[in-house]
This record gives sequence, C-alpha cells and structure tokens, in this order.
Amino acid sequence: MIDITLQNFEAEVLQASVSRPVLLDIWAPWCGPCRTLGPLLEKLETQYGGRFVLAKLNSDEQPEIAGQLSQMFGVRSIPFCVMFRDGQPVDGFVGALPQAQIQQFLDKHVPSQAELQAEEEAEAAVELAADGRTDAALEKLQQAVAIDPANDVARFDYVKLLLERGQLAEARAAFEPVASKAAVDARLAALGRYLEACERAPQARSLQELEAAIAANKRDFEARHELAQVHFAAGRFTQAMDELLEILMRDKAWNEGLARKTYVAVLEMMSKPAPRPAAAEAKGTLEVTGKTAVAPADPVVEQYRRKLSMTLF
Repeated sequence: MIDITLQNFEAEVLQASVSRPVLLDIWAPWCGPCRTLGPLLEKLETQYGGRFVLAKLNSDEQPEIAGQLSQMFGVRSIPFCVMFRDGQPVDGFVGALPQAQIQQFLDKHVPSQAELQAEEEAEAAVELAADGRTDAALEKLQQAVAIDPANDVARFDYVKLLLERGQLAEARAAFEPVASKAAVDARLAALGRYLEACERAPQARSLQELEAAIAANKRDFEARHELAQVHFAAGRFTQAMDELLEILMRDKAWNEGLARKTYVAVLEMMSKPAPRPAAAEAKGTLEVTGKTAVAPADPVVEQYRRKLSMTLF
C-alpha cells in the first residue's frame, strides 16, 4: 500500500499500472465508510499476493486528482475506488462494499497467479531468444502456454520459434487451439499463413524450376505464389513480398486476393507487436489517461507497406 500525492501519482499509479493493476482508494479522514473499507482493501492486497497494488489518496490533501477522477466517472461521494491498468483508469466502484463484491470487482481486472507466471515465463523466453539460447527459450514458452493456454502472445512466440526450428508437427499442434481466432486476430492469421507456407515448402518445386516457369510466363501466378511461399517459409521475407508484388501489379484480385493476404501476413510476421500503453507524462495539470503506444518503426517494414499501398491504390 502506498500513499499518493500529486508528485508521485504518475510514477506510482500511471506508470506502475503498466506492469500490475493499481487500485486507487480515494478517501478522507472524516469519512466513516472509508475507515471500514480501507483495512478490508489492505487485507485483500495481501491475500492477492502482489497481483495488484493498493494506492490510497486523501481527497482533502489531493483535491486535484480526486476532483478529476470524480468528474471523469460522474461520482460525488467517497470512498471511491478506481482501477488503473496500462496507464489508464478502466473501472471503479463507490462505497464500502462487502468483501465478496470487492473480490468480484478485482477478479475482473487482476490477473490470476497462473497468468502472472505465464507472463514471467514468456518475458524470460524473449531474453533467452535474444541471447541465442533458443532451446531454453522454447522450454520457457512451452511452460507459459501450458500454464496459461489463453496467453495468445506466448503461444504466437512459441509457434513461431517452433517453425523457425523446423518442428512443423509441434507447431501445428500448438497452433490448432487458436486457429479459429485467425478470422478476427491479424497476428494469429499471419501465423497461420506462415505455418501453411512452412508445411507446403517441402513439397514445392525447386527454386530453379519455379524461376524457369516464371521466366517462361511472367503471368504464371501459381508459380510466383509458390515461390513466395518457399521464400516465406525460409524467412526470406522481402523476397517473398517482391514475388507477391509482381502478382498484385498484374492482378490485384487474383485467387480471391490470395497474394495480398499472403503479403500482409509476411508484413505481420516481420512486425513487432505494439507495446503496452505508456503512462501519461506529468505536466502542469494532471492527466490521467495514457498515451497511445506505438511500436518502433522498422524501415524495411515501412518500405514494403508503402509499396503495397502504392500497388493497391
């Protein structure tokens, strides 16, 4: 539990909530229900084992913060609790609620112990992979997915690493539980196309055969797409997109937009996922909303995004 002031609000609430949910308890010394709620929240913070942080704000001493949050949620009474996640206020409740109701509120926003453990394993895997320790990274990702099957970020990294290592059967088995999500999740859709390319590559014609077929007929789109798939599976992403662009320049709608869909999948596999929202910077007046997070631009990815846009439009 930490006491919040205007000086530490940014660091202890906004920034801290990027890594763990922060529950801000707005209270006052003269408020009877506040004196009932406060100890209950402190007990729950202990029971939840660090899965959320309890922060307390005296509304008499910090009227600027209390006023802005009250106005934002349309609340005029205390105790008033606000849940912060990823640098933004996302939910709240008013009054000294019974413990069971508070726990229901917390369980909507606070990750389970399994989810936290899975995130830790996945974060460790990223560091291991960056150091070239792919065996250890793969083990960590496998553990993360086993602990929390709903962690699609860890599953994405797990399947991708399996494919890069040529473990196609294991990759297919790991991807199947989320295959149905590909229709609504661009990264999972791209992963599915990458998986298909890797599975088809061993049966594809040789590079020499494909290049000869294209040299004989530049509109042999089947050969061009097959060549793009071979490049995609081998991690030659720009070469894959170059072949797909040749199809798109000649026939944007070929095979129900297959070239475009494959091109977008390659771009997605090259792109880093967007970072979690960054907390707002402290300024002259308090801001409680987080800034939009933007992934660092990859010049190659941006170049090929422009090429696709110029070709399609």
